[in-house]
Amino acid sequence: MAVDITQMEKYGGPINPALFSQFTFILVGLGLVSTAYFFIQEVTVDVKKRSVITEVLLALMAAGFLGFGIIFLALWVGIYL
Repeated sequence: MAVDITQMEKYGGPINPALFSQFTFILVGLGLVSTAYFFIQEVTVDVKKRSVITEVLLALMAAGFLGFGIIFLALWVGIYL
């Protein structure tokens, strides 16, 4: 009961590799904007008016965008994770 590898279909990922650069720029850009907004909010909002929920949501959003942006950057340059 041998399996013939030559008869199998080649696997293609769900995202076209030609789009990795565009995903990188979009996600890293959104992450940097989110990070900048987080820092601006920390500096300008009064201590008594700060909301922990808002800070955590902004931080998670920025971290998510930057994290996925870095993953697509690695894929774009040929470091397959």
